[in-house]
Amino acid sequence: MNKSIKLIAVCFIATLSTFSLAAQDKAKKIDQLLSKYNEYGQFNGSALVSENGKVIFKKGYGSANMEWNIPNQPDTKFRLGSISKQFTAFLIVKLAEDGKLKLDVPITTYLPDYPKANGDKITIHHLLTHTSGIPNYTSAPNFFKEKSRNSYSPEEFVKTFSSLPLEFTPGEKFNYSNSGYFLLGYIIEKISGKTYEQYLQETILTPLKMANTGYDHSDIILKNRAAGYEKQGKKIINSAYLDMSIPYAAGSLYSTVEDLYLWDQALYTTKLLSQKSMDLLFKPYISTGGDSAYGYGWFLEEASNADKAKLKIIEHGGGINGFNTIISRVPADKNLVVLLNNTGGTILGEMNEGIRAILYNQPFNEPKKSMALELLDVYSENGAIAGTELYKKLKKDPIYGIKEADINRVGYVLLQNGKKKEAIEAFKINVENFPKSGNVYDSLGEAYLADGDKKLAIENYTKSIELDPKNESGKKALAEILKK
Repeated sequence: MNKSIKLIAVCFIATLSTFSLAAQDKAKKIDQLLSKYNEYGQFNGSALVSENGKVIFKKGYGSANMEWNIPNQPDTKFRLGSISKQFTAFLIVKLAEDGKLKLDVPITTYLPDYPKANGDKITIHHLLTHTSGIPNYTSAPNFFKEKSRNSYSPEEFVKTFSSLPLEFTPGEKFNYSNSGYFLLGYIIEKISGKTYEQYLQETILTPLKMANTGYDHSDIILKNRAAGYEKQGKKIINSAYLDMSIPYAAGSLYSTVEDLYLWDQALYTTKLLSQKSMDLLFKPYISTGGDSAYGYGWFLEEASNADKAKLKIIEHGGGINGFNTIISRVPADKNLVVLLNNTGGTILGEMNEGIRAILYNQPFNEPKKSMALELLDVYSENGAIAGTELYKKLKKDPIYGIKEADINRVGYVLLQNGKKKEAIEAFKINVENFPKSGNVYDSLGEAYLADGDKKLAIENYTKSIELDPKNESGKKALAEILKK
């Protein structure tokens, strides 16, 4: 070997070594970050991070099954919730590529029994982009009490919402709707002649060797499946039963962080779809507010890297009884973050941002203990005055953080348990700390209404709509109050 070749070889090995050390350093920081979230009761699940297409970190935290102390691992299977939507969107685009459907025609083309008054106005594109105007079935009053435990065929369940009035003219705006993605699953069955589950298996899972991903069924024994839990303050309980025919094509899949890495990598290829069709998935079709838009089954937004350059982020979260999930991709650098959690709603978005900051050598906020966990117990057991006193004390302690979603959850748990005065106090904490959020006033308005104070309910609903003109449920609630 001559000297110049030898020098190139030495430089190449040195470069590889530097990359390896940098990846190890990032992996160590990611582990420290997630370990702290786990210690603070905010992450119980599995994580995988890849950089430049290579996995640099994967690990489980906490328990997959708390009764038996079985730890979460990278091969633990979690229910995905709405991450399922990207698979449904992919299947629809595949059918379009194969010439079996068109995206811009009315859904009655493929569902002749769907009520024409609405169906003739709604296209498959509208369903894919949450712009159909069909009410979201999971937002219906008493949905979880009356329907979520029952088994339905897709045809039966579509009838529960197909005749409802549209909330707006199709295509007019974005309003997240599980109903639209449920319908997409039903259309897939009608066109393919197979069940949604079969078509998914044949079209995506088998070709990509995603052996640990599938449609979940409560009655089937599934090796390495995580149990789902919910937090009530510091207490953890088993999550409520949900019949998996209900989330269907909008949220019934399970997977592992390792299988979702295989999925991520396949999206950089044309193994299953042509590039032209693949590009359809990731176009920003409709604004969802701020810098965020929606494609087909994916949220699209921008963030800055260390050089202040804009990064295109493609991601989606999921939430289903007992589980909270996120998959976040940066295609320009082939970076991926997958977080799957089995203790209900938690702050995966914040964790994802922290991990992304580590990947791009940026500063990030250290985890803080959740004030909400402390407050729920005290409000529940000792009442409104004691809870508010604890809040005043904890907000001076820098180790505790106030998160809007966490406090909101506390308020609704209290409301559901009949503790209306305590719920009002909890929602007031959010108003104090997040005065520009329309949602906090909406929640407070709901609590005042439950407590019989129409004047303050009107005041807070009005403020909510002023801050968030897209708050359709708030407008509806306000109209109902003013009618009476």
